Amino acid sequence: MSSRQRTIYAGLVNEKLADKTVTLKGWVQKRRDLGGLIFIDLRDREGIVQLTFSDEFSTDARHIAEKIRSEYVVSVTGTVSLRADSAINPKMKTGKVEVLVHEAEILAESKTPPFDIEDGVDVNEELKLKYRYLDLRRPEMQKGLVLRSKIISSSMRFMEANGFLDIETPYLAKSTPEGARDYLVPSRIYPGSFYALPQSPQLFKQLLMGAGFDRYFQVARCFRDEDLRGDRQPEFTQLDVETSFMDQKEITTLVNRWVTQIMADVLNVDVDSSQFPILHWQESMDRFGSDKPDLRFDVELHDVSGIAKKTNFAVFTNAIDNGGFVKAIVAPKGSKQFTRKMIDNQADYIKRFGAKGLAWVKYENDALTGPIAKFLIEIKDDLVTALALKDGDLVFFAADKFSVVSDTLGYLRKYVAKELHLINENEWDFAWIVDWPLFEYSEDFHRWIAAHHPFTMPNEEDLHYLNEGEDPHKAHAQSYDLVLNGYELGSGSIRIHTMAIQEKMLKALGFTAEKAETAFGFLLEAMQYGFPPMGGIALGLDRLAMLLAGKDNIREVVAFPKNSNATEPMTKAPSRVSDKQLAELGLRVPE
Repeated sequence: MSSRQRTIYAGLVNEKLADKTVTLKGWVQKRRDLGGLIFIDLRDREGIVQLTFSDEFSTDARHIAEKIRSEYVVSVTGTVSLRADSAINPKMKTGKVEVLVHEAEILAESKTPPFDIEDGVDVNEELKLKYRYLDLRRPEMQKGLVLRSKIISSSMRFMEANGFLDIETPYLAKSTPEGARDYLVPSRIYPGSFYALPQSPQLFKQLLMGAGFDRYFQVARCFRDEDLRGDRQPEFTQLDVETSFMDQKEITTLVNRWVTQIMADVLNVDVDSSQFPILHWQESMDRFGSDKPDLRFDVELHDVSGIAKKTNFAVFTNAIDNGGFVKAIVAPKGSKQFTRKMIDNQADYIKRFGAKGLAWVKYENDALTGPIAKFLIEIKDDLVTALALKDGDLVFFAADKFSVVSDTLGYLRKYVAKELHLINENEWDFAWIVDWPLFEYSEDFHRWIAAHHPFTMPNEEDLHYLNEGEDPHKAHAQSYDLVLNGYELGSGSIRIHTMAIQEKMLKALGFTAEKAETAFGFLLEAMQYGFPPMGGIALGLDRLAMLLAGKDNIREVVAFPKNSNATEPMTKAPSRVSDKQLAELGLRVPE
């Protein structure tokens, strides 16, 4: 290895260093040989700078440059020189300078990579994941991980300044029924017994509050065995917070200050947290069809059930007669933009939400046209007024139960906004969603589950719904989600801290006293020794980094992610293990 120490990153060399000697180390992006003059672009995590080799500066260095190829690791020492005006490259941060090399050393050679190490490379994701260490050399990937690190650094500074303690919680824990499937770890010492990797540190941080650590913070790894998508991984990271003696308003105010600092530190963007809107869950669902609305555009849902029931269109009237709704969204000036094929494709897509079809009309020249227009003649004027239609607008309808209508139009409003370029990609719209239902019905488990988790405190005025003979599913929670640009950024709540309410909550979820003791006995025991009022929140680090990096997939900001099949192509995890390892654990796996 070169005895010279690196003096600066390649991507930080600039005109202020003109005539200074620098030593750089990094990877070769590309090489251009013009005979007696060789140019090499040297890359490190801060960027790229041009190296110039010539006999005029060093014959030995030029001979070494003749051997260098792409992705070789090299060390060079040279003089920073200002480029001629005609040679300035405005696309490069270092484009006003070059380094005239008088010493060079090859530190490592490289095979030809399976794909080009450059931004925007068009290559199959599986190949990039198989060679993730090469993919991570690309500047945009390195920027994403640097940004992620800055989020953590900013958060740590903020939390320390506000009296929070960084406390670790266990990775090997007891399996508790909190919602998603656990990842289980068999015990060698206790054959037949298993640890569970934590879905979140929820129970432990509540116990820390009971122990008197009133302000806790952790960059917490969490694990959930669930179906994957672009913004979800089986292992993920939370910026996890818990406090004692703070109410919901105090916690959300603290978080507003926290994310404001993150935006300033990481992106140098000023956001005004006093302008974060607070939407009740029902309002958010009614207006946007989503509990994580994207507020960067104005398309909203309109309830036209009262108008629709005046028609003889069976799709509308049947939905209303069955207790459902007819709602609509307007695609402004969308009548020309959306082709019949595009609409038919969306009609197929929304079937995943339970929708049976997609009703639509165009409003042109003061008339409705389209497949269902003939059914709406008598209510045309009412629709035009209710939806504030303008010439060239396209209207999508959904008619079904509340959840189907909300999911369908919530998706379509985002689709419309994207196709019509209604979204300002440089806008950051935060919002708080509050007053959530305490319970929600799970189609996966075919039963009612806690909308957040079983330890969420109901609203005080709804506590009576947990009493015998009442309907607990009418209760709402002291819970609050922070949303950014259509993504749930963080979820939090005030926690139950008394035995009486916790027992009622577990009973409403179907736990017998025996099952509750088996699952959460340690927590219920702890509550009997004086738990303080408490609350907290966890921001998703992966999702936050994805948004701030301008990506739409968290795999772009995770160093070594799993693919959509929950496998890791580089190491080929998960994999089989030896019979000896299985025997030590008292396990046997069928062939």
